[in-house]
Amino acid sequence: MSLPFRPFAILVLIAIGAALSAQQAPVVLTGVDVYSTRVANQEPVATFAMPVSALRYEPLVDVQGRNFAEAQADVSVRGGIFENTGFRLGAVSLSDPQTGHYLAEIPLAPAMLGAPVIQTGVDHALAASNSTVAGVNHGWRRIQEGGMLAGAVGQDGASRGDFYAALDELAQLGSAGLAADVAWATSNSDGSVPFGEHDFSRLSGRLQLQGEASQTDLAVGYQAKFFGWPNLYTPFNSNETENLQTVLVAANHRTELGGGDFLEAGLFHRRNKDDYAFNRFTPLGVLHPFQHTTWLSGAAVGGRVQHAGLKWNFRAEVTADKLKSTSLVFGPPGSRTLYKVGVMPERIWAATDGAYGLKLGATLEGSNRGGSAGSPVLELSRAWSGSSLRRVYFSYAKTTQLPSYTALKSNAAAGLFRGNAALGRATSQNLEIGADWNLGDWHARAAVFARRDEGLADWTFRQGVTARSANPVDIDTAGTELVAMRTWSRVDLVLGATVLGKSSDYRGAVVDASFYALNFARTRLTAAVTVHLTKQLELRADNEYRHQAANPLRTLGGNDATLSTLALTFRPGVAGGLEVSASVDNLWQSDFQDVPGVPAAPRQASVGASVRW
Repeated sequence: MSLPFRPFAILVLIAIGAALSAQQAPVVLTGVDVYSTRVANQEPVATFAMPVSALRYEPLVDVQGRNFAEAQADVSVRGGIFENTGFRLGAVSLSDPQTGHYLAEIPLAPAMLGAPVIQTGVDHALAASNSTVAGVNHGWRRIQEGGMLAGAVGQDGASRGDFYAALDELAQLGSAGLAADVAWATSNSDGSVPFGEHDFSRLSGRLQLQGEASQTDLAVGYQAKFFGWPNLYTPFNSNETENLQTVLVAANHRTELGGGDFLEAGLFHRRNKDDYAFNRFTPLGVLHPFQHTTWLSGAAVGGRVQHAGLKWNFRAEVTADKLKSTSLVFGPPGSRTLYKVGVMPERIWAATDGAYGLKLGATLEGSNRGGSAGSPVLELSRAWSGSSLRRVYFSYAKTTQLPSYTALKSNAAAGLFRGNAALGRATSQNLEIGADWNLGDWHARAAVFARRDEGLADWTFRQGVTARSANPVDIDTAGTELVAMRTWSRVDLVLGATVLGKSSDYRGAVVDASFYALNFARTRLTAAVTVHLTKQLELRADNEYRHQAANPLRTLGGNDATLSTLALTFRPGVAGGLEVSASVDNLWQSDFQDVPGVPAAPRQASVGASVRW
């Protein structure tokens, strides 16, 4: 067993040992905000919780952070890159037309959203727009009366505050009730490394109309983030900064029809403004050369309804974007309209011990700037009742995606980021076999997949060239993934494993290294452990072990790493919902570089308290 793997194995063995020796009396801890049941820690150490926080140790998601995940994070699934994973909020797809680095900038409190659902294959092909590998889907959480006030302090002058309040009986409008919630959060620190400080704030609010089988949400959010980090986006030993302001307005309506059928519609407007400084010491009064503002608006409708003996899965979406930039002024126009429609009829045949299923349909994606493409989707499934093997399936799905403006409109001949106006629509074909089953008290799901990406827009590096360049690449990816869960009386355990292999063809381009497409974990293991030590004391640990593909741009940390976040929480039970906690991130002081050339954040610790009502 290699040294980096030992801490991971030790924590898992301790959790299993605690579970086996646990008392049988169940322990119920109330007042805990759960944003995802597949990770142990619901709050990060360095700042307040954001939607991306629940993804960092998610078994199916690889979050590659700069500074820390909530500062800037690239989200990838199954060996994809930072622009292949789409985000969906209710009915609509959220994205950033400038760059996938800002896809996770969602200025809403996680308390307003449902737990993230990771969709791949056929489910993703129908559910998301302009993304090829996977989707992270959030529903809108139903408002329940209550609230929370929290604060924490930590190393390097770190402090944070978080407030949430909700009322669920503001008024009665016919048969529906009017509810509302509001959230505010702030955090700042001097930085865990020199010139690695941050200053964040977020304000969001929502009105919700609650029917017996329907829910309508109207939400608005604003988030401001300033942070610095050496080598944030470039490997040239420069102290860089980002200054982001994101505004989101969204409306959504969903009606449940019973039996898993539903209708949903939504619309949104998002503005993202950023000022990136390659050299933070640029003299005052000198214009930063990388300032961008994007506007994205869209509407979508979808659902699952029964007609003529079939279940009809359908979705239609349109988005329009616009870019204003000081540097992205080359190549095609800085505005476009994208659309996607998809229909997937589903037939279910009953069997004495379960059912057979067939999904067969197609999607059509198009744009006024990039033509259109049709894509088939197919899934065959077999489900069992009263058996440990619950379901097996075979699926094929094709998806497509247009490049971001940074790839299309950067100067192709000069500068730090060199674009490629000839990049076209990328395609991805995914073939997989999967199953989920129960084995005693364990529940598990697994998949084996093969994916072919053609024309993927990657950012590459050449020796002697002081820049990164956008190049198309054809990649074959094969992999397996497994998630297993079990709950004992005092221990909750979620295990994940992903194994990947890749082969690539850069179509004759000279490439010495890849920042993204070839930066992937050949093996990634996760373990989320929650131990209820007593009725008042709880230990939560999220752990990840990874064996990374070799990359000449990675200067520290090697190709193996173990990362852990540990929190100890005490709830005295004598003062309402009072909770006191101590947390530590990067427990083993790993210097592994998630993104090659970008320094890792050192170990960080904090202590905090919260009150819930």
